[in-house]
Amino acid sequence: MTLGDLDEEKLFAARLHAVRSRPYLATALFALHVVESRHVPTMAVDRHWRCYVSPAFVDRTSLEDLAGVWVHEVSHLLRDHHGRSDRFAVEHELSGRGERLRMNIAADFEINDDIYDEDLARPEGAVVPGMLSLHEGELLEDYLRQFRLGPYTDQFAWLDCGSGADGLERGWDLGADGAHGLTEEERDAVRFRVAQGITAAPGSVPQGWKRWAEEAFHPPQPWRELLGAAIRTAVSGPGVGEDYTYGRPSRRSAGLPGVVLPSLRRKPPRVRVIVDTSGSVSDSELGSALVEIAAIVRAVGGRRDLVSVLSCDAAAHVTHSLCHAEGIPLVGGGGTDLRAGFATALRTSPRPDVVVVLTDGQTPWPEAQPACRTVVGLFPRPPWTHEDDYQANRPPSWARVVTIGGGTG
Repeated sequence: MTLGDLDEEKLFAARLHAVRSRPYLATALFALHVVESRHVPTMAVDRHWRCYVSPAFVDRTSLEDLAGVWVHEVSHLLRDHHGRSDRFAVEHELSGRGERLRMNIAADFEINDDIYDEDLARPEGAVVPGMLSLHEGELLEDYLRQFRLGPYTDQFAWLDCGSGADGLERGWDLGADGAHGLTEEERDAVRFRVAQGITAAPGSVPQGWKRWAEEAFHPPQPWRELLGAAIRTAVSGPGVGEDYTYGRPSRRSAGLPGVVLPSLRRKPPRVRVIVDTSGSVSDSELGSALVEIAAIVRAVGGRRDLVSVLSCDAAAHVTHSLCHAEGIPLVGGGGTDLRAGFATALRTSPRPDVVVVLTDGQTPWPEAQPACRTVVGLFPRPPWTHEDDYQANRPPSWARVVTIGGGTG
């Protein structure tokens, strides 16, 4: 790629200075791919590890300040600010560019309070928590709870570190299919190598990076968000809730005189929840299942009429329509065979578009993939058993698995 008017010699010299100042970030800094852009005010990143650079900004900025900007931008990606902002927005029902600007400000506060020192200059204009009389050393999510946009934040209106900082795609983004982006596996590999370098090599690493590295090896899993995302992905997939109707003929009928073609219309998807009520599932886990059912309803837009619940141990029990989750009787207490639950769920009319199973996993599974999407919410179990030759029945590969209280599978 030709960088045109961009002073790449100065830009890459600044990156080398950043690497010398922060050697544990070298893998990440060299993983960024530069894209010249006159649309960005300074430098910005997207979630695919592209760094968009303004030639005018490079010209007017000192090499030392550019080095600090390199570290700042790559920090957004390493700390998953785009993903965390997306999750915070969903959890708190936030939308709009103003809220994303607030997330960018909070992300900058998290970064800028401890990544600079005598070896790496803080760039001119860098925003820090003290500008809003906030304490240093907190996380993006903490800062977001402590301020709103208003007269005191007008000084930050120019701020734009890109979609890699707040999750909102920009017009200049090349997108997932654009050139030179890193795959999800490559991004994870970069984060792991940086975290490995921080934890393996003692030295004067800022506390924020030490905390990040520890969490990179043992990340907290937002399992309820993952469960909701898995269900939303399932119900929005191709073919789900779709059917042909003559109520509104296809526009292609105009090209075939005398022929009326049906059009494809999306109907609200129906979700059947199978709750494992066998003796191996505790009362507290059954209580958690009711909480998860409420989360499932939210994932399909709050339509209780689209969600029904089936309790199952060794046999399937009565299917209940959902009015209030706390009023659902969960019948069972015997052995476990969720194959009966699947068979009953798929026989009901109308047939479900998605089946969600809440279970501890100690059950046989159907041999064949059901003719609908399947999400498994798995109650965690310790990795040991009294029988040395016992092999747990892992959920099949065709199911999307989310560990309740843990991560994805």
